[in-house]
This record gives sequence, C-alpha cells and structure tokens, in this order.
Amino acid sequence: MRPEPRPLLLLLASHALLLLCLAPRCQAVQAENVTVLEGGTAEISCRLQNYDGSIVVIQNPRRQTLFFNGTRALKDDRFQMVLFTPRLVRITLTNVSVSDEGGYFCQLYTDATHHQVATLSVSVPPETPTIEVKQEAVEGAEVELTCLSPRSKPPATLRWIRDRREIPGVVSQQDNGKTVSVSNTIRLPVERKDNGAAISCEASHPALGGQKRIRHYRLDVHFAPTVRIIPPPGILREGDSLSLTCSVTGNPLPRNVLWSRINDTIPERAEFSGPTLQMSRLSQTHNGTYLCQAQNNYGRAADHYTLLVYETMSVTSMVFLISHPTTSHPTTSHPTALLTPDNALDPRDPGAVVETHSAMPYAVIGGILALLVFTVICVLIITIWCSVRQKGSYLTHEASGLDEHGEVQEAFLNGNDVAQGKKEYLL
Repeated sequence: MRPEPRPLLLLLASHALLLLCLAPRCQAVQAENVTVLEGGTAEISCRLQNYDGSIVVIQNPRRQTLFFNGTRALKDDRFQMVLFTPRLVRITLTNVSVSDEGGYFCQLYTDATHHQVATLSVSVPPETPTIEVKQEAVEGAEVELTCLSPRSKPPATLRWIRDRREIPGVVSQQDNGKTVSVSNTIRLPVERKDNGAAISCEASHPALGGQKRIRHYRLDVHFAPTVRIIPPPGILREGDSLSLTCSVTGNPLPRNVLWSRINDTIPERAEFSGPTLQMSRLSQTHNGTYLCQAQNNYGRAADHYTLLVYETMSVTSMVFLISHPTTSHPTTSHPTALLTPDNALDPRDPGAVVETHSAMPYAVIGGILALLVFTVICVLIITIWCSVRQKGSYLTHEASGLDEHGEVQEAFLNGNDVAQGKKEYLL
C-alpha cells in the first residue's frame, strides 16, 4: 500500500531567513523544504514576518511565475493558492512527479529583490519487483534468476530469500534520469527435488515505511520421466479381471503412455483408460510380460509386469482330492478336518490356495496316493495267488478219483474178489 503524502511541515530539511531592512523596520520571509511521494500532493509554504504589503511572487524551478500575490500567473491547474495572509502564503501541487523536483522561489519585491528557496524532493518507491529467468532449469544444471526493480528513487534494496535464508547475488544499478533501475542476479544448481521449491525476491525502500514489496516464484525444473507399474494384489486365475496402472512422473509430464507386450501383441479385449490397462476374463493366453513406456523432451523410461494366470481346474481338483478321501483307507480322511465353513477353499480366493498348500503339502498328498496304489496292488496280487492255488488243488483231487475207479473196474473184469482187490489197492 502506498503511504499517504506527508505534509510539508513533517519533513523540514532546512530553514533560511531573509531580512529585508527597510528604514527602521525589517521584513522577513522563510521557506520550508518539502519531500513528497510521487503522485502525492506537496504543500509549499512561505512564512512572512513584519509584512508591509509588498509584492509576493512564487516561481517554479524553471523560474516561471506561478502566483503574483494571490493571482495565478501560470496556467497549470495542479497548482492552487490555498492561503494568502500577511503571515503565511501557501500553495499546493497535486499529482507530483519527479519532473517537479527543484527549488521553488518565495520572493518579496521592494527596492531590492530578495528571495528564499523551498526545495521540493520527490521520492519514488519501487513497485513489486519482477523475476526474469535467463534459461529453463534442467536437472543437473544451473538456473539463473534476476530480480528487477525498474524504477525507484533513491535506489531500492533487493534480496533473494529461500527457506527464510538470504541467497547472495550480484547487484547492479542503472540511472534512468532522476530514477534508478536495480537488479539482483543469482545462479542456483537444481535437481528434480527442487521442482516447485518456493523462492522470493524482496524490495525494501525508505518510502515504504518498513514494508516490503515481494515477488514469489516457484522453481520449474525440467527432468526425464519415471515410470512404475502398480501391480494387482493376490493371485490371478482364469476368469478374473486385471487392472494395471502406470504411474508416471516427469517435467513436463508425458502426455501419452504406451502399453505393449514383449514378443506378442496386446490382447484384443484389453481396454485403455489413460495410463490404466484393463483386461477382463483372464485366461492363460494372456500370460506374458507387459511393458509401460513414457517419454518427454528430456528422456524416456519404462517398467514391466509379468502376468501369470493360474488354471482354475487344477485348484478345484486339489480341493476335491482333499475333501473326498477313498473309503477303503479311513486314515486319508484326516485332512478333511481342515475344511470347515470358515476356511473352505474358494477357487476365486487366492488366500485359500495358500492356506491349503500350507495345511496339506504336496509331498503328503503324494505319499497318501502312493500308499493307496501300493495297497491296491498287494490286494490284487494276494487275490490272484489264492485263486490260482485253489484251482490247482481242485484239479489234483479230481485226477486221484479217476485212478481209483479204474483199478476197481479192472479187478471186476478179472474175476477177483472185490474186497481183495480193494485190499490190494490199499496196500
């Protein structure tokens, strides 16, 4: 905020006294110096002592007559006669500029012309400074910043501030007639972490009354992009949906993100929504390595994700073997105790697969299956062996009966006693 113009009497630089000795009496005129802000209103006063009605003339620095006694002599509406008394003559000057600076003459015309000068000084406070960037800031290089106050009087003081600390710079000044241009230049090494960092230039000046004009600036550091694919949680199986998001940073931020599949094409059902790749109803044909790429004027970056879709049927078969044991071996029913309503396997639940694997390892399942096969083979061998042995015993008894019947028949034909023949047979 620009301070209000201060009256003439508040800034008294010097006093002068002019004595005009006429006969036994002396007339005196006293002028007061004035300092005012540019654009403000200045009051120029001439104090009179022992005034006897002599002619009073007020002139500007170019010795042009402004007022002759109380009458306007110069057609400049910025000057106004506000007071004319035997003790005080006062005029005002509105909208003061630096071109109005100089000495204003208060004159008394008697036998000899005498005058007193009131000096008008104009102070020009700085506007809010501007910041110029010589070239764009790139990661790993330096940036040159110049803070400029194009016009002030007296010269403004410029300071660079970052994180409440002053950054020393190179200060230069250039005269512009009655005003001065001031600049302060700094050079800063920058990295990508400096992008968006706050920095400011402060301008201070006596006319601001302790206040400061501040210009804020944020560093704009350009750097190559970085790419990171955000993977989905858990295990993916056939029929599931997949959403891959490619998180990209960079300055400037890459406008386009390119998705591809290494050594293959992107599936036809894949959909793109900005940096996100979406696929529904996954199958093992979707397996592969997917690549996300982005680039700007300062470089390129990429990240990859390997998709592995598990077959749903293999998981379901495993659950069936565990929850339905063979009835001929009751010991295999123990693992079913793990399948309660709370932890029953769901083919769509990745956590269920992990839990089942930890409760019944593949080695145990293989051992049980091997034991079942071995038992079945043993039963078959024993059954076949018993069957063969029983059949051999039956054939042996049948042959023995035939031999006995033949001997009896032969004894009957020979007329021998049957009892004797039997006895002989028995012997």
